[in-house]
Amino acid sequence: MVRIEKSTHIDVPVEAAFRYMDTPANQTEVTPSLVESALIERLPNGGSRATWAYKMAGVRLSGEVRATTYEPTARIEFAMTGDLEGRIWWTFAAEDGGTRFTYGTEYEIPVPVLQNVAEAFARRYNEREVETLLRNLKDRLESETAPTA
Repeated sequence: MVRIEKSTHIDVPVEAAFRYMDTPANQTEVTPSLVESALIERLPNGGSRATWAYKMAGVRLSGEVRATTYEPTARIEFAMTGDLEGRIWWTFAAEDGGTRFTYGTEYEIPVPVLQNVAEAFARRYNEREVETLLRNLKDRLESETAPTA
């Protein structure tokens, strides 16, 4: 099992960070190897169900995420299904006039899909991906041209 959790301070209000991350189409802007993220539907709990496609070590992986926990301006947790099975969680907390954003993921390596990619490689690869996502999100939201949606 691969488990990664990292956080960063973003100099925008919690509501703005939450609103941005709660829009599936924005995910490809900040996640380096995510090549597709599209809303399927909004769920009764307010969260989303979305498709995803991700490239890891040259292998395309795809599936769906479904918000299992949806606490506006505080937390979204997704069940991830498809080529990777696991979960993703985001937390948002007020911090020094901005937001402490935490990104976490936990998933199983699908042996038939990634036979030649060791778990240690996948963990290092995805740690770099999450670190880049955090930098991209911070840059995107703190820039003067940041969208409001």
